[in-house]
Amino acid sequence: MAPKANRLVQDLASFRIPAAFRGRPAWFVQLWWLVQATLFAGSPQFMYAWRRFILRCFGAQVGKGVIIRPSVKITYPWKLHIDDYSWVGDQVVLYTLGPIHIGANAVVSQNSYICTGSHDEAAPSFDIFAKPIFISAEAWVASDVFIAPGVTVGAGAVVGARSSVFSDVPPGMVVAGYPAKPLRPRRRA
Repeated sequence: MAPKANRLVQDLASFRIPAAFRGRPAWFVQLWWLVQATLFAGSPQFMYAWRRFILRCFGAQVGKGVIIRPSVKITYPWKLHIDDYSWVGDQVVLYTLGPIHIGANAVVSQNSYICTGSHDEAAPSFDIFAKPIFISAEAWVASDVFIAPGVTVGAGAVVGARSSVFSDVPPGMVVAGYPAKPLRPRRRA
């Protein structure tokens, strides 16, 4: 007789995605992923207007002059809002299980991971959840930064390279580290 499996805290067989969690039907999600892998990712660097157009066709709210690199990965563009003249760098992941709002003149630098979703580690069914992320106007998220679900990066704030942000960043503050801690106010030119 085979021993019975001991489940300590997690039973992934009971995991279910909540109804309407994705915000669009499965076929539409698949269509987006196909378009993202081909027409979006295969577009030359300079075709920023083309990528803005594609994102708008899939429900994203994208302002004028927004620069999005072709290597950016966006889970659900209909949950994305980017205001005028913001930049999203190479290899950025916008994990839009929940809404992401990037304010005007903000920068999200290369290799950053903006993560609106996670799982409830205490639930045996490993329930999935999403919380919105706000990157306010004139903020700069430097290279290789992780931002956790529910975080707001304040207006004009700077998050230093390779930082992990698990709580709100005050406006105009420079933060860095794991977890990110305030270092000093941002200097103005």
